[in-house]
Amino acid sequence: MRILKLLIVLLSFPIFAQQGGMWIPSMLKGMNENEMQQLGMKISAEDIYDANNSSIKDAIIHFDGGCTSEIISPKGLLLTNHHCGYGEIQSHSTVEHDYLQDGFWAMSMDEELPNPGMVATLIVSIHDVTNTVLDGVAQLSSEADKQNKIQENISRLQTTFPKEAWQENKIKTFYEGNQYILFVTETFKDIRLVGAPPSSIGKFGSDTDNWVWPRHTGDFSIFRIYAGKDNKPAEYSKDNVPYTPKHFLPISLDGIAEGDFTMVFGFPGRTQEYLPSFAVEQIVNTLNPAKIEVRDAALKVQDAFMRKDKTIKIQYASKYASVANYWKKWIGESQGLTKSNAIQLKKDYENEFLKRVAEKGKTEEYGNLLSDFEKNYNEISDYALARDYFAEVALRNVELLNVGFRLYQLEKVYTLKGEQAFNDRKTNTLKSLEGFYKNFNSKVDEKVFEKLIEIYAKKSPLIPAEVRTMDFEKTTKTIYSKSKLTSYDGIESILNQDTKKALKCLNKDKGYQLIKKLSDNFYNNIAPKYDKLNLQIGALQRNYMKAQLEMFPDGRFFPDANSTMRITYGQVKGYNPSDAVYYEPVTHLEGVMEKYIPGDYEFDVPSKLLDLIKNKDYGQYAENGKMPVCFIATNHTTGGNSGSPALDANGNLIGLNFDRVWEGTMSDIHYDPEICRNIMVDIRYVLFIIDKYAGAKHLIEELQLVHPKKENK
Repeated sequence: MRILKLLIVLLSFPIFAQQGGMWIPSMLKGMNENEMQQLGMKISAEDIYDANNSSIKDAIIHFDGGCTSEIISPKGLLLTNHHCGYGEIQSHSTVEHDYLQDGFWAMSMDEELPNPGMVATLIVSIHDVTNTVLDGVAQLSSEADKQNKIQENISRLQTTFPKEAWQENKIKTFYEGNQYILFVTETFKDIRLVGAPPSSIGKFGSDTDNWVWPRHTGDFSIFRIYAGKDNKPAEYSKDNVPYTPKHFLPISLDGIAEGDFTMVFGFPGRTQEYLPSFAVEQIVNTLNPAKIEVRDAALKVQDAFMRKDKTIKIQYASKYASVANYWKKWIGESQGLTKSNAIQLKKDYENEFLKRVAEKGKTEEYGNLLSDFEKNYNEISDYALARDYFAEVALRNVELLNVGFRLYQLEKVYTLKGEQAFNDRKTNTLKSLEGFYKNFNSKVDEKVFEKLIEIYAKKSPLIPAEVRTMDFEKTTKTIYSKSKLTSYDGIESILNQDTKKALKCLNKDKGYQLIKKLSDNFYNNIAPKYDKLNLQIGALQRNYMKAQLEMFPDGRFFPDANSTMRITYGQVKGYNPSDAVYYEPVTHLEGVMEKYIPGDYEFDVPSKLLDLIKNKDYGQYAENGKMPVCFIATNHTTGGNSGSPALDANGNLIGLNFDRVWEGTMSDIHYDPEICRNIMVDIRYVLFIIDKYAGAKHLIEELQLVHPKKENK
């Protein structure tokens, strides 16, 4: 196919300056490998990815579907972020044994804690299957028919592509539907918690420092993969044994210096680097401000309760962190896009695109793309905003409405599939809600509801008139005093009846009546139009991507992130966030003491760490008498890269990716190498905490510690 030939050209085109990008590890040969070696890499593309032999990719794990982790020992030891393991640390915590506050360290394998439902996925091999997936698609006229045919082909190929019985085939789209790649995977289901520092280390700086540099956070936790005695994936069993990996990462004790080559290997979630200016304008001016306002109101309520009640703090710690994460990210993203003049840069690029289209005689094929984008984004604006409000209020931030929506889906199952399907789904729903209500507080949620329903009613377009004019205070009191959705016992009393009685009772519930009204409105008046317009935009985006590749044959195009395995690379480097300000690329424990506020939930420091700092008892992990904590580099990362290994020029572990600088959070849409920086925990700080703070020397003995800089002198 012509598009694939263009991709091959792009992947082999010589360039001279690192510009970001998230690259497929099986396709590094050519341009990427050359650039990486120019930046200082000392290994080959085959060392990074080899389908038939042990390579670095065999140590990189998709951690529980949302983060990245890496294997760091021959016994399946996993390293990831503290915030990636936060939910599991929380689930094992009680007021008597608060592992969030005090940390947790298994001093033997027998003490490692199982985590039901947690998974760790390895990539076995990567295959380009574009021709097979697009077979028979080109001759179809409608976009819906094309997508249906593509899904048919994907389904067939995922079933028939050769794999072992315990493996899975997963196909993902790249370059906006111009390329399709199949991943053969192995998913392990027995993952146990091994160690985690207290939140005063693992979340030091908490929400204040989130997305901020300088940073002093020991954001790590440790798990272990267990397998059956045949070393294959198996459900949890006390008879399972530590997994023996094909490859694990050696750990460098030599540290980093400005200018050093770095690469980050992981599963970045989602980027939108090739959006037209109209889309970016909508994000900056309409969608982000709405979502920020909703989450800001929810966070203020939760924070007030958490500061007063330790039980509520434990219940809501993980939820609060999750909500706050993207709230702050969207703020920085909008500011960064505005500061970097991203919208105008997009418009300038689009003008050059149209100029090249005309010069190459492609006006009939591509000349209307941008005007069609403008028309569709204008039409979708209200629907996109209403969709975001529904998601933020009804699905994400008001827990009672979230539960109600699950029950709404349950009722739909009965309507569409009958009583047997309803009963099957009911059993699963009750089981999942039992865990949900463990961390639910009706008083907290009531105040969140009251704040958010008013914002929703007053500001969301396409909302029912009776919702817009309701008495918010009265409605809140009525629902939270009378609705059975405020407790698990209440839900259980409704559903554990004859099906028709259960549905009749459910539809009399005040809380359910509201979410049903909002959901019916969403599915009848918002989703159909949004989906239709979004399908058209998707088709335009696919053609626009194809056109860019043709019009800019000397360009540098990487596929947008889509939670598949990627590698990004750069150099350790400081930056200038604003006039007359320069940030060094490395922080040290001295900075922890500068921020230290005794008793503060964000900036407290454990007494044992204070003693270690006072005595400068840093062991072999210090550099020139100072203990490094975090560092930054020009690697292009995003959500999903949390927990990703930062590797040196030789493929040794030097750090653990966990964040980006606030000025550069716009990199999901617009990467600027001048200010976009990823933030990593220095691996020496991780080792120092494990060894000197936790006293878990048995874990240090399990690792392979190396000195590549000293050995290469």
